[in-house]
Amino acid sequence: MKKVINDPTAVVDEMLNGLCFVHSDLVERVEGFEVITRKAPKTGKVALISGGGSGHEPSHAGFVGEGMLSAAVCGAVFTSPTPDQVLEAIKATDEGAGVFMVIKNYSGDIMNFEMAQEMAEMEGVEVASVVVDDDIAVEDSLYTQGRRGVAGTVLVHKILGHAAREGKSLSDIKELADKLVPNIHTIGVALSGATVPEVGKPGFVLADNEIEYGVGIHGEPGYRKERLESSAILAKELVGKLLDSFDAQSGDRFAILINGLGNTPLMEQYVFANDVAGLLADAGLEVAYKKLGNYMTAIDMAGLSLTLLKVEDEAWLEALNSPVTTAAW
Repeated sequence: MKKVINDPTAVVDEMLNGLCFVHSDLVERVEGFEVITRKAPKTGKVALISGGGSGHEPSHAGFVGEGMLSAAVCGAVFTSPTPDQVLEAIKATDEGAGVFMVIKNYSGDIMNFEMAQEMAEMEGVEVASVVVDDDIAVEDSLYTQGRRGVAGTVLVHKILGHAAREGKSLSDIKELADKLVPNIHTIGVALSGATVPEVGKPGFVLADNEIEYGVGIHGEPGYRKERLESSAILAKELVGKLLDSFDAQSGDRFAILINGLGNTPLMEQYVFANDVAGLLADAGLEVAYKKLGNYMTAIDMAGLSLTLLKVEDEAWLEALNSPVTTAAW
């Protein structure tokens, strides 16, 4: 294992301190907790928080800032944050209008965020939430009942963050979230496994000429292993699965997110984007918004994911295009 680290058990703590050093104009750390909050002035609006296990950087702390998240809760690598961490984020960000939580669909995340919600409500803080389950690759994988929450979560942060900044109420944001999440689908492909620092070896191993479709962001099993093929073949597989999941028709409008999993160069992501563009055009689909880069990674996993958001409301595009002040958007 070759890593630029010190003590593997201190990776998250030192990472968060480094993040706050580099982006000291935007964020700060809640003392004694693995919680990153924004420095934007309090406005009395709904606060938006998210989080999960670390190792997915820049998710979620990189999206803390004006216009997106009020706070991110950062668990140990690939491990759900504890209820007390989540509670601290709720208390640190509540401005009197309530706190909305964006939770990825993993059993530990759901249990611990919901426990924190109950504790916060006992202290008089109004809390609501949505569970993101955008990964269409498999059902009932490791750590989850139903579909996993993956890169589409970042689009939820962006759209709900805009709504919060615009002064929408907690119930308004809940209604928006419940309409938005079913319209976000994601699927990925892995070329290699991820190495958790404390483990010291990849969570799974693929041969040099092998890939796996549908692997989760913690290395959970996908739905098929195959020989490595060209970008065009990979794109055809992922786009085909996504369009089938939407029953997409010519003229439909989509926002797309091409997301690197941590060890895939931007050169390769752009090659893949070119293939995706051709397939969507051939299907008669309009790409109303597009974004590419490393947004929801899996430490050093090689591979990428493709997210499609079916645009059912023009306000979603306005939210995606609105400027924000964060480290990573």
